[in-house]
Amino acid sequence: MKHFLLLSLLLSGSIVAATKSGNPILPEFHADPEVLYSNQTGRFYIYSTTDGAPGWGGYYFTAFSSNDLCQWRHEGIILDLGTDQVPWATGNAWAPAAIEKKVDGQWKYYFYYSGHEPKANRKAIGVAVADSPTGPFRDLGHPLLNQRPQGVRGGQQIDVDVFHDPVSGNDYLYWGNGYMAGARLGDDMMSIDTTTVTVLTPEGGTLEDYAYREAPYVFYRQGTYYFLWSVDDTGSPNYHVAYGTSSSPLGPIRVADQPVILRQDPTQGIYGTAHNSVLQLPDRDEWYIVYHRINPAYLQHDKGPGFHRQVCIDRMEFNADGTIRPVIPTQTGVKPVKVKAKKHKH
Repeated sequence: MKHFLLLSLLLSGSIVAATKSGNPILPEFHADPEVLYSNQTGRFYIYSTTDGAPGWGGYYFTAFSSNDLCQWRHEGIILDLGTDQVPWATGNAWAPAAIEKKVDGQWKYYFYYSGHEPKANRKAIGVAVADSPTGPFRDLGHPLLNQRPQGVRGGQQIDVDVFHDPVSGNDYLYWGNGYMAGARLGDDMMSIDTTTVTVLTPEGGTLEDYAYREAPYVFYRQGTYYFLWSVDDTGSPNYHVAYGTSSSPLGPIRVADQPVILRQDPTQGIYGTAHNSVLQLPDRDEWYIVYHRINPAYLQHDKGPGFHRQVCIDRMEFNADGTIRPVIPTQTGVKPVKVKAKKHKH
């Protein structure tokens, strides 16, 4: 009887484990995840910085896809900065963003990313376009953005985010390490309206709460624009996510009264939880945060914690007043989701 009971418990445990994604959700080392749901394919996609290379020296982007947020399939390299596919950049393929748009009845995918521009010896933001979420992507051929906003001193042109405003119908780009900036994209999604460039950097704060470092991310919910960003250094266990809100896609940003919504939990062996994207399930008020954390085997400075990171996912929930509840980072991840694909007329 005891053996039967033990076997039942083991089987039950295995069943429970199988019903969650587990964290991390991607194999090996990846960071700066961007999550996208494709109406064309009915699948979820994650694009990321390919991690594990000393000095953040990765030079290509890959895609992973899933139909339930739990089981992820490697879709291969989608953009390679080490080839003539991207003639203006040589490496430091960092922190991508992506958006799906319908153009003249056809789905298009615009992919924004950071790369090193050797001609100017600095980081710049590029853009590529494809007819499928897994490519092949065709690069613009030159940087989309390679200068700091007027009046900004210091910081890098990295950590890009793209956002479609459901109110105005306009699309916006956000970026900046050391500062946060935003601007409206042109109708072609591959140019910027330079007259709209706005410095949005939240002022104040400390490394314990909301002092802005990098990785802006913007989404809209029930009349409010939410701005998320990362605090501290990506190699620090204290790397965490703070947020503010606005009534406009270009600010000004009001820092939340309780701004920290995701931080490390050493009791679970979870460190450096930040640089995130956010996913809303189609037609539901159901939200997820996708972020990276440091592999605990690489916490020591000499082991390169800043480029040994792993991608995770957890639920993100809101209070009745619209404030974001602190996210509990987990080792178990999330339950599988089901999304009924829509039928679109071409």
